[in-house]
This record gives sequence, structure tokens and C-alpha cells, in this order.
Amino acid sequence: MLSKKRLFMKSQLRKHLEYKDKHKRRLEKQKNRLGSCGDHVWIDKNVKLMRFPENIHLGDHLVLKEGAKICSCNEQAQVSIGDNTTFGYHSFLFSSESISIGADCLIAPFVYIVDSDHSIELGTKINQQPNQTSPIVIGDDVWIGTGAKILKGVTIGDGAVIAAGAIVMSDVPSNKIYGGIPAKEIAERK
Repeated sequence: MLSKKRLFMKSQLRKHLEYKDKHKRRLEKQKNRLGSCGDHVWIDKNVKLMRFPENIHLGDHLVLKEGAKICSCNEQAQVSIGDNTTFGYHSFLFSSESISIGADCLIAPFVYIVDSDHSIELGTKINQQPNQTSPIVIGDDVWIGTGAKILKGVTIGDGAVIAAGAIVMSDVPSNKIYGGIPAKEIAERK
């Protein structure tokens, strides 16, 4: 079995990343702000770890690509991202309760993950209504395609694939491929 470091270096994306002094400086700058931060986290330019970074927990060997935004939106909101996961260019994660992403996941560019939305009852202005929240759990070895949106209360099982542009509003079983609006099963990994 390959060590975590060797697995990190084996992937096509990761073998072409150059871990330079500027990446070490970005990591050192962020480490003291975060709840926890693993080893060899590659932080690209313009990555934002926002509002309550002490509630953000990053595993080992993560890749946070340019323009990524990860936000713990309040004092209680938690974010956890597992080892060897890549968070793509300009992808957004906003937690008002809890978002957990497992190990060895690929989050493509322009993905939007949010565990809340607004109430919409008639008679009260939308901007005066409370958020409704429900945790998101994304298992290990999950691939989320470009432009996908993962909405509140969703659990995505280990090994699942979310097609580009999908809007996921309900749970996705392990090893299933979901796509469409709203997302539904379109295939199974073999």
C-alpha cells in the first residue's frame, strides 16, 4: 500500500503542482487562524478562508485552488475537509451549520456547496426571514463535476460521482452517478 505522501505525488494533478516558498508562506499564514490544518496543504493565490476560520478543519495534502472560498458563516458553523482532497478553482463552500467533505475527493471548478437557504413564508419580507439549515456530508472518494451545486441536508455516499452542472437536493447513495436538475441517478460506477 502506498503511503499518503506517495499517493499525493502519484495523482496527475498533484504531480504537476510545484510546492514553492510562496505556498509554504500562505500555509503558515493560515495555520494559526484555522481550527486545525494538516501537513502539506497547497493554498493557491486568492483563496479565502472566511468569517470564523477557527471552525475550519483541513486534513493533510489538500489542494485549495485559486479563487476558492470556504466560509464558516457563524460562531457555531463547522467545516471539515479530509486528506488528499482537491477543492477546485473558484469553488464556494458556505456553512451555516456543518459541512463535512471526506478524504480523496475531487471538487471541480465553480462548485457551490451551501447548507442553508431562506424561509419564504408569505407576509414577511424575504430578507427578514431566518435561514433554514441542515448539514451536508460528502463521503470519501467523491467526484463533484464543474458547476455542480450541493444544497442543504444532502448526504453523498462514498465513491459517488456528481455530473457537471447537477443540482443535488437529495441524498446520493455510494458509488452512484447522479446528474441533472434536480439530480437523479444516471449510472453506477463499475
